[in-house]
Amino acid sequence: MEQLTDSALAELPANLGKPSYDRSALTAGIVHFGVGGFHRAHQAMYLDQLMNDGLAHDWAICGVGVLPGDARMKQVMDKQDCLYTLVVKNPDGTREGRIIGSIIEYLFAPDDPEAVVEKMASDAVRIVSLTVTEGGYNFHHVTGDFDAENPDVLHDLQAGAAPRTTFGLVTEALRRRRERGLAPFTVMSCDNIQGNGDVARKMFTAFASLKDPALGAWVAANVLFPNSMVDRITPVTTDEDRQSIARDFGVEDGWPVVCEPFEQWVLEDHFSLGRPPFEKAGVQLVDDVEPYELMKLRLLNASHQGMCYFGYLAGYRYAHEVAQDPLFARFLLDYMDREATPTLQPVPGIDLDTYKRTLIERFSNEYVRDTLARLCAESSDRIPKWLLPVVRINLENGGEIKRSAAIVASWARYDEGTDEQGNRIEVVDRLKDTLMAAAARQQQEPLSFISDREVFGDLIDNERFVTAYSEVLASLHQHGAKETLRSLVS
Repeated sequence: MEQLTDSALAELPANLGKPSYDRSALTAGIVHFGVGGFHRAHQAMYLDQLMNDGLAHDWAICGVGVLPGDARMKQVMDKQDCLYTLVVKNPDGTREGRIIGSIIEYLFAPDDPEAVVEKMASDAVRIVSLTVTEGGYNFHHVTGDFDAENPDVLHDLQAGAAPRTTFGLVTEALRRRRERGLAPFTVMSCDNIQGNGDVARKMFTAFASLKDPALGAWVAANVLFPNSMVDRITPVTTDEDRQSIARDFGVEDGWPVVCEPFEQWVLEDHFSLGRPPFEKAGVQLVDDVEPYELMKLRLLNASHQGMCYFGYLAGYRYAHEVAQDPLFARFLLDYMDREATPTLQPVPGIDLDTYKRTLIERFSNEYVRDTLARLCAESSDRIPKWLLPVVRINLENGGEIKRSAAIVASWARYDEGTDEQGNRIEVVDRLKDTLMAAAARQQQEPLSFISDREVFGDLIDNERFVTAYSEVLASLHQHGAKETLRSLVS
C-alpha cells in the first residue's frame, strides 16, 4: 500500500492515471478559496487535464482554507504533497481512478493570513477563484445586499485588522496590487448561484467600499467577475470510498474525491490577465452564461430539492433510490416540464428534453451514492435561489405552481425533525432554530413556516401559492409523502 506522495507516483499501479508532467516545474497562477470535493472534481480536474496535454503549467492552483474545518484539509494536503485521487463512478459499476496534480500548495488562512494576502498580491497570480457555497457570499437572502453586520466582517473592517474573511483577504490583496502598480486579478466564482460573478462583484465591491471608498471605486472599475455555470455531482467522501480506493488502486489517500461521469462548465470569457486554455479541456466559453445557469439551477438543483425532502420522509436515504422509484421520477419530470421549463430562456446548443431525461439517469446512478441528507442541507440558502424564482415567474405569468409549492411544503414537513417512520432528522441549516421552531407550530398554525419573510418574501400574501402549499402540507400530515405525490403527478 503506497501513501500518496510525489515520491510514490512512479510506484502506483498502471490502472491509476497519474500526472505525466513535472509538478516541480509548475507555478501557481490561480489562488482558490474552498478546496472541497466539488472544486477537486471540477476546476482542478480540468487544469490537470490541460497540464497532461502540455498546457497551463503556469496556471497551477494554490488552495486556501478560511474556515476552522479547513485545518483538516491543510493536514491532508501537506502530507500528500497536495495530490489526491479522483474516482469516477460509472452507472455500470466500473470505476476510473486518476491522481490529480494541479494543486501545488495549500494555505490555511487562520494560521498565516499574511501569506495568503501576499500570494494573491504577487504578479504570478492572475485569477482568484471561489467555491465557498451560497452562504459564503454574505448576502441577505431577501434584499440581496451585503451583510455589513456579520461579526467577522466587522472585524475585518477595522483599521489594521488581520483579515479573517475571504472578503478581507481578497480586498487587502487587491489594495496591495493597486499600491504596487499591478493590474488586478480576475475573481472567478464557481458556486451554484444565479449570476455568481455578478453576486461576487456586488459583495466584494461592497466590502471594499466599506473598507475604503476609493478602493471600492477602483475595484468596481477594474476587477472582472465572470459568471459561470458548473455541474458535476460530487457526494461527500466516505470511509468506504477510502477503503475501496485502497483496495482497487493500492493507494492510501486521506481525502479522495468521488464523482459521476458527467461534467459541465460554461464560463464567460471575461478575464483581465489571461486564463488557461479551458476550451481545450471541454469548457464552454461564452459571452453570456445566464441561459445555461438558469437551466441548471431550475432543472437540476431545484429537482434535487424536489426529491430530497419527499424521499427522506418516505424512508429513502440516497438519491438513486428516489430517482429509481417511478413515482418520484414522474413527479420530477412533471416539475421540470410544466413549471421550470416555461421560465427558461433558449439555451444555445442544448436539447432540453434530452437534458431533463439525462438528469433522471444521473440521479439514478447507484454507485455515486449521493445522500439525501447532503441534498437537504442548507435549504434556506438553496430554495430561495433555485426554486422560488420559478414560483414567482409562474405566479406572475399564470403558470402552474402546484409542484413547486409541494416542494416547499415537503421542506416544511422535513423541518419538523422526524420522518414518517418516527426517525429523528438531523436538520442542517444556518436558520435551523428558526425554521424548526416554525415547523413545530404548523399543525396548529399551517402557515407558520412560510410566514418568514426573510426566507419567502411576500409569498405569504399570494392566495394561489398559499392554497397550493397548504393543501400539500395537510396531505403530507394525513397521508404521507408517497400518497401526496400520487395526487400530484400527471
